[in-house]
Amino acid sequence: MYSLVTYFICWTESGKGKNFERCNIKGPIIGGPFSLTDTEGRLVTEHNLLGNWVLLYFSYTSSPDVGPAEAQKMAKAVDILESKQNLKVLPVFVTIDPQRDTMSHLRAYLKEFDLRIVGLTGSVAAIRQMAWEYRVYFRKVDEEGDDYLVESSHNMYILNPSMTVVRCFGVEYNAEQLAETIHKEMNKTGHSRSTELR
Repeated sequence: MYSLVTYFICWTESGKGKNFERCNIKGPIIGGPFSLTDTEGRLVTEHNLLGNWVLLYFSYTSSPDVGPAEAQKMAKAVDILESKQNLKVLPVFVTIDPQRDTMSHLRAYLKEFDLRIVGLTGSVAAIRQMAWEYRVYFRKVDEEGDDYLVESSHNMYILNPSMTVVRCFGVEYNAEQLAETIHKEMNKTGHSRSTELR
């Protein structure tokens, strides 16, 4: 079982549900070095993503509801930016359940949403390290052997071509709002047309 470590959590309890708020990226730096593997078995580090605007999301393929909805939203937002604004954003999905999310399983899952999504997995230690770097909270719950859920903060990040986090999004954004906000962030610092791993 993953050890429960307190990371920066960008959601607050309100009433019976959770109200997700935009992450405050002022203060401690969010992001850092990582070394993971894509769904084709290639090593991917932060250096491979340089030069791209990156939409980064941490989840897992067995997520029953929020994960699929967010992956679909990610794909739709990227499509809106490309089709309507001619802006390229590289969507990256990092699993927080590497014990079950093998390369082939992750590849098949992401194919259902968008072929452009880059899926990343790795060892438990490597995933935990990247989660810590990006202030992502997660832990296993309702565990019965290999049957369990993973509770997480479900944050999505937009990174500029220097791999700096410029905005963090909670689940309250729909695809259109997400695309519009990303467009504004890209206009502030300039656009990148590259959407390929180096």
